[in-house]
Amino acid sequence: MEWRDEGAILTVRRHGETSAIVEVLTAAHGRHAGVVRGGASRKVTPVLQPGNRVAVTWRARLGEHIGSFTVELLDARAARLMADPLALAALNAATALLTVCLPERDPQPDLHPRTEALFDMLGQGEAWPVAYLRWEMALLDALGFGLDLSECAVTGRTDDLAYVSPRTGRAVSRAGAGDWADRLLPLPPEMLGQGAARAGVVAGLVTTGHFLTTRALPSLGDRPVPAARARLIDLLTRAS
Repeated sequence: MEWRDEGAILTVRRHGETSAIVEVLTAAHGRHAGVVRGGASRKVTPVLQPGNRVAVTWRARLGEHIGSFTVELLDARAARLMADPLALAALNAATALLTVCLPERDPQPDLHPRTEALFDMLGQGEAWPVAYLRWEMALLDALGFGLDLSECAVTGRTDDLAYVSPRTGRAVSRAGAGDWADRLLPLPPEMLGQGAARAGVVAGLVTTGHFLTTRALPSLGDRPVPAARARLIDLLTRAS
């Protein structure tokens, strides 16, 4: 059994004295693990950093075996972000969420390129926090819990959308919310592809976080939301 693909490293953990078990997100093979021989060495450790883009070749005797990876570095993203705590926090939050949320070996032809594009944007200018928020929306969609923000669930209007129903994930306009507004989740312009305010990104992450916590993660065995996500929100809040 053998295949070759490209992707982003998600997690690395020590295996024995000299090796490491590495998980990589690829388009064709999804979240996939393999053993990297010598992965604990000083030479290889800088390559095996979460977020780095790599080319991998996976080999195993049988398909159900964990198998082994040979890894070639394509882009050392992690090193580039070391001097930017906010962007690094976003990278850590995204890799942690992917590790917790995605099933193993399930192809991700849509989410994979969105993830690669986000990782390439991190630390580049002021637009990436909105891209991160939109990426969490794409993650929910990939997990089967996507939000419907096309029109108001109450009135059918496509303008003046300001809230999201915590029960259905559908948009609600100000007119449609009425007396129920304080029970709804925020729908900032940033979730609709408009604006780039940090405060709007934080508000949007409250909404995506609700569906991660109450829908997506319980469907996977009630796993906790990674602490790295809370750290990102804290840093974004301070910076807004």
